[in-house]
Amino acid sequence: MLDAALADGTVDRACLFEVFARSLPHGRRYGVVAGTGRVLELIGDFRFGEPELDWLRENDVVRPATLDWLADYRFRGTVRGYREGELYFPGSPILTVEASFGEGVILETLVLSVLNYDSSVAGAAARMVSAAGGRPLAEMGSRRTGERSAVAAARAAYIAGFAATSNLEAGRSWGVPTMGTAAHAFTLLHDSEEDAFRSQIEAMGPGTTLLIDTYDVEHATELAVEVAGPGLGAVRLDSGDLPALVASVRTHLDSLGNHDTKITVTNDLDEYTIAALAATPVDSYGVGTSVVTGSGSVAAGMVYKLVAHRLDDGEWMSVAKRSAKKSTVGGRKNAARRLDASGTATAEVLYVEGGAAGGAHDGIVGDEASAANPQAATLPTAGTAAMAGTAATAGSERPLLVDLIVDGVVVGDHVGPVGVKRAREHHAEVRRELAPSAFRLSRGGEAIIPTMYAAGS
Repeated sequence: MLDAALADGTVDRACLFEVFARSLPHGRRYGVVAGTGRVLELIGDFRFGEPELDWLRENDVVRPATLDWLADYRFRGTVRGYREGELYFPGSPILTVEASFGEGVILETLVLSVLNYDSSVAGAAARMVSAAGGRPLAEMGSRRTGERSAVAAARAAYIAGFAATSNLEAGRSWGVPTMGTAAHAFTLLHDSEEDAFRSQIEAMGPGTTLLIDTYDVEHATELAVEVAGPGLGAVRLDSGDLPALVASVRTHLDSLGNHDTKITVTNDLDEYTIAALAATPVDSYGVGTSVVTGSGSVAAGMVYKLVAHRLDDGEWMSVAKRSAKKSTVGGRKNAARRLDASGTATAEVLYVEGGAAGGAHDGIVGDEASAANPQAATLPTAGTAAMAGTAATAGSERPLLVDLIVDGVVVGDHVGPVGVKRAREHHAEVRRELAPSAFRLSRGGEAIIPTMYAAGS
């Protein structure tokens, strides 16, 4: 596309691209935006060096003029979008890229590869956090995904409410708290389970977590208390009938006087098994495969579409697809979350400059807003007082779009460990806007609030 646009003269045409999802994965009732900080850093560093240019040249992928263009590539445009940690719904303009066609189109794979994976992990992690009911969760899935995805998953899970990760690179790069436990290999290495426990206690202190299901759980529980004493931090269970086993171990620990020793469980947990353990005396969870694979949905289904471009006379023209079941809504959009008097979200409202252009998303009001949804036709425009400010008051609308890159310069508080911390705090805050029914784990269902379009200024 870049090669052809350079040849026909459209490469510098000002364009507006938009990232959105037509639906939520696995019947989830809300999505979680994650990966934004990573995307911003990657865009800022996105370059074509000599090795890349040489490969393109040697394989005759593009013409020499395009190689020259790529050699000088720097993103100089503007990116706006939802804050990382924000909730999203079908049609939400999660990220918008305003730049020349060339600068914007070449970022599509980079942007989607990050947002699709990270947001899927965050959405699954958020459901697990809800199911845990305030008990801490640790991300332990690095061995179940790619080496780079492992770091991204730990970061996304933390933003969604996980307490820690076993991935040390996520701690080094993004400030995610780290933790870990001994594996069965450590027990099997030693001549006896007692030797393994004593070695771990000597190295880590009695506050460590001992793995007690390598051989016999009942015997290991007694041995752990004998070796570590009343200061034993926790024991871990990684197999068996967890509800029954947790109850049995809790009773056994209490009978030995270790009332403060915690019980953590692992063993291929997901949101459903975590919910099933809610009535047991488990204290924390370690989740691996399910969280790093998005609990069965490894991509969030986001797409990157051109929604407007500038004409030769300087005016912007909305553009949209009309493909069956893949139609889009063109035009520049402003987004707000409508809240009722109690502060509960009731709608995602998208104000479209000049009215919505193009077809409608599946299940979302589109360019037939007036006929299909009379309420949408009478919504206030984006320029009203209801859109002002950064925080919502009762019975108002909370604006959702913020500047992320301005004229090629990344907004600093969205990146690095500081950005992760802010995203985690923001997610915890906006989750309070959801009705209790948003946290149901029953399969199927639809987004907890509708997405509506209205004409904007």
